Amino acid sequence: MVISGAVLFGLNGGVSRVAMGSALTPEAFTTLRITLGALVFALIAACLRPSTLRPPTGRSLLLIGALGLVGVTALQLTYNVAIVRLPLGIALLLEYLAPVLVVLWVRFVRHEPVRPQMWVAIALALGGLAVVGQVWSGITLDALGIVMGLAAAVSFATYFLLGEHTTDTEDPLHVILWAFMVATVAINVIEPIWAVPDLQGGTSMLGRLDHLTINPWIPVAAVVVLGTVAPFFLLMLALRHLPATVVTMVAMLEPVIANVLGWGWFRESLNGLQVAGVVAVLAGIALAQSARTVEPDILPPA
Repeated sequence: MVISGAVLFGLNGGVSRVAMGSALTPEAFTTLRITLGALVFALIAACLRPSTLRPPTGRSLLLIGALGLVGVTALQLTYNVAIVRLPLGIALLLEYLAPVLVVLWVRFVRHEPVRPQMWVAIALALGGLAVVGQVWSGITLDALGIVMGLAAAVSFATYFLLGEHTTDTEDPLHVILWAFMVATVAINVIEPIWAVPDLQGGTSMLGRLDHLTINPWIPVAAVVVLGTVAPFFLLMLALRHLPATVVTMVAMLEPVIANVLGWGWFRESLNGLQVAGVVAVLAGIALAQSARTVEPDILPPA
């Protein structure tokens, strides 16, 4: 489930660029993505499990509401701004500081023990990002894009932590459906769907495919179904069976796929030193995840 979700998320970045090339602002695109995604989730629920259409109440409402506001709305909005203003692979590397944030939350808020290697992992990840951004020669990347990428990391970490917590007692379909319902209300306050411009004519496929045009509704539909509903639901289902540490570790396939996609589709490139920075970031994130794993105490035989 996690591998499939990571592959779909990785491919979605490129398709989202095509969709936003059809005169859609990141805000308008996010409104379409979330609102139509909520509609698809509602149709799935009505066909498969009508009981999940009942709104959550009490504590569940608070948790799912927070998941919708931060883990869906804020994540999608900041991510869409970041991939427009930054190279695709770098935007996703910033977003995938989320696993490190998960470990920090577990250590200092939940007070769960982690191994000392966590600090080495954080140093690797932050050092790698500095190399990728070449900060010694001044910020070579768009500043707002970097801020949005970091905000996406916070939002993504929230998605994993709240998702892990809510799926312990709630049906994953119920959780993700109502998270998207909350997100739909929030994003339509920011950018109402009736203010989204009409999608007419054709839009460029960009990069190596810029000689081709496509109806803009095709990439929008692909983003909604294959880049939103499928991967979000797969990750939520996975959190029912696996801890957030395992899910986030496997989900790191996304930035790797995005870097390959950025090179193959959008002609993006990184120099040798920046490639080393990419490797350091991924190594740091992987090390941070293993640092959260605590071996159980083994008692001597009685």
